[in-house]
Amino acid sequence: MRKLIFNLHLLVALVAGAFVFVLGVTGAIMAFENELAEWFHAGRAFVTPGPQALSLAELSSSALKSYPGEHIRGFHLATRPNRSFAVVLGQRTVFVNPYTGAVLGVQSGPDRVAETLNTIHQLHLRLLIRNQADTGKEIIRWSGATMVILLLSGLYLWWPQKHIWVTRWSLADLATRAFWYDLHNAVGILSTVFLLVLAITGVAIGFEKQTMTLFKRITHTEPAFPPDAHSTPSPGASPISPDRVVEIARAAVPGAAPFDINIPDAQGVYRIRSRFPEDLTGGGRSYVMVDQYSGKVLFALGSRTAPASVRLLTLNRALHTGDIFGTPSKVLMSMASLAAALQMVSGLIMWWKRIRKAAAPARSQDQS
Repeated sequence: MRKLIFNLHLLVALVAGAFVFVLGVTGAIMAFENELAEWFHAGRAFVTPGPQALSLAELSSSALKSYPGEHIRGFHLATRPNRSFAVVLGQRTVFVNPYTGAVLGVQSGPDRVAETLNTIHQLHLRLLIRNQADTGKEIIRWSGATMVILLLSGLYLWWPQKHIWVTRWSLADLATRAFWYDLHNAVGILSTVFLLVLAITGVAIGFEKQTMTLFKRITHTEPAFPPDAHSTPSPGASPISPDRVVEIARAAVPGAAPFDINIPDAQGVYRIRSRFPEDLTGGGRSYVMVDQYSGKVLFALGSRTAPASVRLLTLNRALHTGDIFGTPSKVLMSMASLAAALQMVSGLIMWWKRIRKAAAPARSQDQS
């Protein structure tokens, strides 16, 4: 049985190891995707908190002074006091200090940082393969499943000896299979729990339709979806202001802070995304739709009161990304992702050295 499990472990690693390595490296970076974007654009992302933020009307006026005639398409509001606001115009995004209205920076055209992070994101999701069959995504979801097999089989193989520590650390030891064997065992067992969380939640995300079906059966709840709504203009009516929309959204989902607001066309509706203090994911997971003329709430869904099936799906994603406890859990999941990549490298080196050792006698006989 041990030989069978060992051969299964080796075969799965050789077949899927490259994809698991990609998942590990990209996942480690994605854990801090938002933080990296802010760090590279610190001058326009961070502000000194003031006593009170200006209204969206005042911030709009400040942005349009530099770009008169452009149409405002939306706002990105900070939910932390030391972050800037963004006013989205037709051709560019203007970053403003929410306390003074000062323009901190402008993004027009491609953003190299955003493009690089998006490339890493898409590599993690679908290996940059975009086709009708979504082949890349299919490979990734099954690669996640192989991670579960590798972890469980690796735990089985480790158990008899229970070897944890790396006893050889000199430069000369790097050339030995024993060093990589020790490292493979130590990294594997110390990160197994976190890697299992990453792998299982990743599989759940990859097979999200099946996961949602399971969650619905477990909780006996159905997810709520935003309707295909339109605003109904009345003669002489004017759209309500974005500031009024923020007030309505706060009342519709009490305790949640709006952070993303669109400016709709003539028949469109305001769509507001909000975030509770415990919602550490970038998306926030709370939504409000408002008729732009009457101010009527057409749809409201808070992450605290969402159907249980939706809350389970959100929890699964938060576990996978490390958002669930903020920075500490992000660090853990980032390190676990790197551990997955290191396991593929150390395992490959062990296999290669084993192959070379087995081939050495044959080469000696040929030479003699």
